[in-house]
Amino acid sequence: MRPAVKPVAARHSGGGRFARVSVMAEVIIKDLKKVYDNDVVAVHDVNLHIKDKEFIVLVGPSGCGKSTTLRMVAGLEDISGGELYIDGVLVNDIAPKDRDIAMVFQSYALYPHMNVYDNMAFALALRRVPQDQIDKKVREVAEILGITQYLERKPKALSGGQRQRVAIGRAMVRDPKVFLMDEPLSNLDAKLRNQMRAEIIKLRQRINTTFMYVTHDQTEAMTLGDRIVIMKDGVVNQIGTPEDLFDRPVNLFVAGFIGTPIMNFFEGCKLLLEDGVYYAQIHDAKFKLDEFQQNALKQNGQKACDVVCGIRPCHVTVGEGELTAKVEVNEMLGSEVNLHTVCDGDEVIMVIPTMNLNVDVSMGTEIKFSTQPRLIQLFDKETGNNLIWYDKESVEANAPVCKTYNF
Repeated sequence: MRPAVKPVAARHSGGGRFARVSVMAEVIIKDLKKVYDNDVVAVHDVNLHIKDKEFIVLVGPSGCGKSTTLRMVAGLEDISGGELYIDGVLVNDIAPKDRDIAMVFQSYALYPHMNVYDNMAFALALRRVPQDQIDKKVREVAEILGITQYLERKPKALSGGQRQRVAIGRAMVRDPKVFLMDEPLSNLDAKLRNQMRAEIIKLRQRINTTFMYVTHDQTEAMTLGDRIVIMKDGVVNQIGTPEDLFDRPVNLFVAGFIGTPIMNFFEGCKLLLEDGVYYAQIHDAKFKLDEFQQNALKQNGQKACDVVCGIRPCHVTVGEGELTAKVEVNEMLGSEVNLHTVCDGDEVIMVIPTMNLNVDVSMGTEIKFSTQPRLIQLFDKETGNNLIWYDKESVEANAPVCKTYNF
C-alpha cells in the first residue's frame, strides 16, 4: 500500500521525461573550520567556490577532513568557523532538511521492510507531495537508473550495485539543488565500481545539477570531477582540473597522490644555474630545462638549490638515455609493461608501451632511460613546493609566473 499524502502545490513540472526546475545551485565556502571538543582541528579554513552545475570531488587519504567538510555542507556537523552559502543564502544555522540538498552515503541506508518504490517515495510522502506526482517522479527516476523492474523488490533481494542505484534514486526524486555523495562506491567490488562510475557520469549529464563527491580513490576523482579538491590533514593543498593536478602538482604530496602508478621521485638532485641557464641534475645526468621552465624560474628569481625531481612513469623512455637502472620486477599488462627498477638507490617505475619495444626489459637486466626535460617536476628540498607551479592564464599570456602558496 502506498503512503497516504495530502495534496500540496507541486514544485516539479510535468512532461514525459525527468523534469527539473531551473534553480541556481552555487555553493560558496568561506574559511570553513571544524574543531572538536578536545581541540582537535579536523578542517582548517577551507575556501571553495562551487559553480552552478559543477561536479566537485573532494579527495585525500583517510582522516584528511573531506567527509567532515561534506557533512558540514549537509548540516550533519556543526560549523566551528566560517560561512557556508547555498544558492546565495547563508545556511550555517539552517537545519539540514531546509537546505534543499540530498546526500548519498557509503552505506545504502535503505529501509529493509520497504520495497524499492516505497524507499524512493518516502521523502516525498513526508513532504506531502500528491500521490500521482510521487508515482510519476519515482517511475521517471527508476527508468533513468535502470531499476524499474526492481520497484516491488525488497533491498535484501538486490545486488550491491542495485542498492546503490536505489539510494541515488531516493536522492534524485527530491530534485535537490545540490547532490552530496560520501564515498558511494567504496562498498562495491572493482568491476562494479567501474560500471557505477560510468553510470554516475551519465547521470550527471542527464540531471545537470551541482555535485559534491567525496572519495579516497584518485581514479574516481580524475574520471568524475570537473575540478578536484585535494586535502591533507584538514588543509586544502590544491584545487584544479584533473589536467592541472596531473601536469602541475603544487607540491610533493599532490604529485605523489595523483597518478597511477605514482610519480617517481629522485632524491639528492640539484637545480643548477650556469651562465644564466637552468639545469636539473639527476644523479650524474644534467638536463637543460626548456624555454618555458627557464622563463618561469628567471621571472621568479629562482636561485640554484637542492631539489627533488619528479618524473611520471609514463614519461620515461627506455633504450637510450643519460640514466641507468636495473629491472627488478617486470609486469606484463598486454599493451604496456610496468617496470619496477632501481636507479642509484631510487626506486623508479616505468610504464612502457609494448608496441615496437625492442629493448630487453627482463628482470635483472640493466637498461638506459631518459625523459624530456619539460616533463621534469622540480620540488624545493626544504618546503616540498613545486618551483614551477603556474596557471593556464599565465601560459596563454606567455608570462609563466608561478602562483603563490596561500593554502
